[in-house]
Amino acid sequence: MSQPEKLGEENLPESDVAESEVRRRMIKSFGWFALAAAVPVGVYKWISNSPKLYALRKPLRRVLDVNAQVAQAYFSPTHLVPTFEIEKAVKKARVNGSVGLKSPLPEAWRLQVEVPQGVPLQLTLEDIKALPKHEIIYEFKCIEGWSQVQHWGGARLSDFLTQYKLGSKSGEVPHPDNTADLFAYMGLETPDKAYYVGIDVASALHPQTLLAYELNGQPLSEPHGAPLRLIIPVKYGVKNLKRIGRIFFTDERPRDYWAERGYDYYIGL
Repeated sequence: MSQPEKLGEENLPESDVAESEVRRRMIKSFGWFALAAAVPVGVYKWISNSPKLYALRKPLRRVLDVNAQVAQAYFSPTHLVPTFEIEKAVKKARVNGSVGLKSPLPEAWRLQVEVPQGVPLQLTLEDIKALPKHEIIYEFKCIEGWSQVQHWGGARLSDFLTQYKLGSKSGEVPHPDNTADLFAYMGLETPDKAYYVGIDVASALHPQTLLAYELNGQPLSEPHGAPLRLIIPVKYGVKNLKRIGRIFFTDERPRDYWAERGYDYYIGL
């Protein structure tokens, strides 16, 4: 009598072999799917349980910091944002944001400038207007997604820093190429200290960055940041501080209003 045949796949009908293979692949795929599903859950729990840094969980903030490093690597003072003919500028520039503007404008407004190892400066608007005037017509971009071609006038921030020898550790005229002598950041805040930003000094020295006192050839209105505001085309609008009250320099990141609320600190274009 012949021996019973073993019930291995080699002895199963072809249809049964195919069904067995499909079942094995389904089980294997389900295993990989379960593993893949578990990884994001684990990552989510790790992120959720990590400490916060500037209002974001630390891993997420580190991702933004890496993005900033990439943006800074491409930054160049010779790279200019596109500009337009005056006819392209809107007649009525959009007003966005009133933080720092809710208190009455001080009657005796002065620009307070902290000078490292020196006497603080208290400058009037006329002091700023004494510097060469420059105008820029460019596309102002808001991080909310809107943009407008706007026409601003004022003094180059680089001329201001040069005139008063600010931004350098030596107290001499700041030179963009002499990074060892430059402070890393410039901080700005409104007189009531309600709104504040931190700007990398390289962007502050960019030739298109202005201390603006005019919009469409007219003095700034209070909603647009009178008497003096920052216009920094290489950054999104949240860095363009209105109604500047104080400027200071530091190697540590200054406080930044929107970075404390989860936004990118660098916010470069």
